[in-house]
Order: sequence, then structure tokens, then C-alpha cells
Amino acid sequence: MKKLLPMILATALITMMMAGCQIIPEDSNTTNPTAAPTGSIQTGASEQTEPIEIKIGGLKGPTSMGLVKLMESAEKAEAKNNYTFTISGSADEVTPKLIKGELDMAAVPANLASVLYNNTNGEIKLLAVNTLGVVYIVEKGNEINSFMDLKGKTIYGTGKGSTPEYTLRYLLSEKGIDPDRDVNLEWKAEPTEVVALFSELDKGVAMMPQPYVTVAQTQIEGLRMAIDLTKEWDALDSGSSLITGVLVVRKEFAEKYPEQIAAFLDEYQQSAEYVNTNIPEAAKLIEKYGIVKAAIAEKAIPYCNIYFMEGAEMKASMQGYLSALLEQNPKSIGGKLPAEDFYYER
Repeated sequence: MKKLLPMILATALITMMMAGCQIIPEDSNTTNPTAAPTGSIQTGASEQTEPIEIKIGGLKGPTSMGLVKLMESAEKAEAKNNYTFTISGSADEVTPKLIKGELDMAAVPANLASVLYNNTNGEIKLLAVNTLGVVYIVEKGNEINSFMDLKGKTIYGTGKGSTPEYTLRYLLSEKGIDPDRDVNLEWKAEPTEVVALFSELDKGVAMMPQPYVTVAQTQIEGLRMAIDLTKEWDALDSGSSLITGVLVVRKEFAEKYPEQIAAFLDEYQQSAEYVNTNIPEAAKLIEKYGIVKAAIAEKAIPYCNIYFMEGAEMKASMQGYLSALLEQNPKSIGGKLPAEDFYYER
């Protein structure tokens, strides 16, 4: 595993902009709660399951937002296991810790999960999908209402050479639009560059992730979400989903503690549901645990597609999504589709 680490870190650079749903990186935030074997979040796991220490890493942004209720329960000693959460600014902070065993699980960009599986010879498994699409076509103006309206337009965006670009190209092609001839794609290094540019333009079109869209709307008058890429993907009815974030686990850990992982998954699902149905309260927790400010989180949550998916549904959706990326660029998923043992089932 140690020999593989430099290669994995290099490959992970391809995936970094997939975490474009993140806020500008800040210092890592670690929560070290002491949990008890019983608590307020009820699970379907046996009450006799022995709680264990589980170290979980996440990224600032929607991929970690669904965890915050569980983080609070752990902090109050009400969770089913003893959880330690570390929230970081970028995937390259999380990846080496997961590979070296300093983390047991991690919330990462969806394609990075496949890269890690392929580059560790199957030592990483997919536990759950936690975030669907978070990328939107935004407009300063009122000309874009469908994909066909993008013909002849310049689209500013971030994520060149990574999944945002592959997703956009895939959708444009599926809609009958040639991404190299029918539109002009202008790539910027950071979403903040797009915000600065739009502040000087009377009108324009961009591709941006949440919660940057929400942040940008507070700074650019008249900026609106014109197209939801998740809805456009779903409209293709391909049997797959546009997936942003997932939760992965080390294979060794998963095989050793199946009952505790089952308890965790139950708690995680209920935590994600809480975030979606109790937005003001969840927004406060999201700020408390250093993910994003509450005022931004409260506005952004409805558009972040925080979700929980496991088992057969997760497998079908992820396989379809990774297949689409494979067609665009095999390197984006580590060169090939993961084998069956990539998908965790309890």
C-alpha cells in the first residue's frame, strides 16, 4: 500500500475539481466525540452490537453535510459507535490517511472512489452514495432555459480535465450539441475567478457547483440557476444517476466489522434525512462542524442533492455513472470500471 501512495496522489489530482462543491479550503476541523452504545438515533442493527472506534474523513461541502446530525449524536455520546470525524479542505488531505489506515472511512468524490479501488488492487470499497449532482448552469441574464439555448454561447467553468468537464461534455453530446463546435468552453482555475469575471459582465453563462452558486448569488445581482445538470442527466433515463460524492471504506475494516458498519449506515441514512427535512437546524450544525457558514448552508441545502443510497440501487447508479466517465476519459476513474467486489453489501 505504501508504494502505491505516490501514484494514487498523482492520479487523485485528476479528481480534485470534482470536490468543486467545496468551500474555499480552511484549516481541517476534527471532532473527537466519545460515543455510547445506545442513543437517540435508532438503527436496525442489533442492540447487542459492540461499539467500536470508527475514524471518518470528509470534505468541506455537500459531501459531508449529510453527516452532521450523526456528528452531533456522537458528540453527545448518543451514537451506536465511537466516531471521530475529520473535515478537510481537499481530497489530497483525505486520501493518504485512508490508504495508510489513519481513516477507516471517507466521503470523497465519486470518481476518486473508483481511482482508489483500481490503484490499491481492490483495498477500497464503496459503502454508499451521499450526494447526487451539485453542478448548475447559471446565467446573468435571461436567455438560457434549456440545453439547446446553450448553442453558440461561451460557457465559463471550473474543472477542466476532471468530472465537471466530462459531465458537461457528455450531456451536451447526448442533447445533440457538439461541445467542440457548438459552444465555446472557457475554463478558470477557481469558481472565485468566474464570480470576479461575472461581476464585470452585463450577461454571461457559467457552470458552477453548489454552494458556490449560492455564494455567487449574494455577490452578483441577477445571477440565476438556469439549468440543473442532475435533472438533465435524469431526463436521459439511462438507469444511472449523476453522482458527486460517496462514502468509501477500507476493505480490511469492512470485512472485520460488518455489524458495526450496518449500525453506522442506519445512522448515516437518518442523518442525511434529517439534514434535508430540518434545514435551519441542519445549517447551524453544518457551520458548527466547520463545513460552511449557516446562512449559506440554509440557502444551498435544497440544491445540494444530499442523498443516501446503498446496495443494489447504489451499484446500478454508480456503474452507469462510471461508464459515462469511462467513455469521456478512462483516467478519470482509474483506467477501468471497478469489479463486483467494489460494491459493499450488508
